[in-house]
Amino acid sequence: MTDKFLQFPVIDPIIFSIGPVSLRWYGTMYLIGFLAAMFMANKAADRSNGLWTREQVSDLLFYGFLGVILGGRVGYVLFYQFEYFLSDPLYLLEIWQGGMSFHGGLLGVTLAVLIFARKTNKSFLTVGDFIVPLVPIGLGMGRLGNFINAELWGRQTDVPWAMVFPTDALQVPRHPSQLYEFFLEGVVLFIILYVVTRKPRSLGLASGTFLIGYGIFRSIVEFFREPDAHLGLYFSFISKGQILSIPMILIGLFIIYWGYNQQQKSAINASKKMTKTSQESVSKSAKGNS
Repeated sequence: MTDKFLQFPVIDPIIFSIGPVSLRWYGTMYLIGFLAAMFMANKAADRSNGLWTREQVSDLLFYGFLGVILGGRVGYVLFYQFEYFLSDPLYLLEIWQGGMSFHGGLLGVTLAVLIFARKTNKSFLTVGDFIVPLVPIGLGMGRLGNFINAELWGRQTDVPWAMVFPTDALQVPRHPSQLYEFFLEGVVLFIILYVVTRKPRSLGLASGTFLIGYGIFRSIVEFFREPDAHLGLYFSFISKGQILSIPMILIGLFIIYWGYNQQQKSAINASKKMTKTSQESVSKSAKGNS
């Protein structure tokens, strides 16, 4: 039955091993994503006319890395394994067993951005707009890592590009949803943010666009991705991933609206200050002439 569908390519998840130490494709994908993000961030800092330095980039990426790891783990446990956590709280610390959540990682990075913004006297949205164009790189590489590991596959289907994954106990053709996510959350979202950030835009536009774009793309892919076995679907049609993604869209819209208003107010205040200064100069000049 499965002969007419694509078979999963034979990919050893371990690139090579030296004694007990192994280099895995999954970790390598994230390393590539991190290095690419650092390269892009440094280039952006060089073009910022002194608004950003490479030292700040290094600090921000370090904060973000901690936010992803800690937030991703805590989010996974609380969002997807909460009952297990209640029975064994130490499970939270068992990172070696796997389990990371994007939405938890997002909350962790948001906290990291808040801390960094306060430390450097930058606005939260300014820092957010700087870092969000880098995120799709890591997302895309991570989804390729999921594909190589033959994990997080999609629902059963009969489309011509359906694939049979070796880790699937049922051995049925499924959507290669990891590749859908790689394309939408990685490639397409990166292009959108690149276009948005090519020229100076209103404050918060990049951050809001990222949240809206990811929320929409993740919600779409969830219709093709196999739900977590212990969670299933809520109300028979909506997944936990969609429940967590929908608020992102609403928050993204609010950030764009709020950022635009903040920028308009700043422009008005600057104009008033300039007008007042000009009037004071004219007044002083008139008094001097008299």
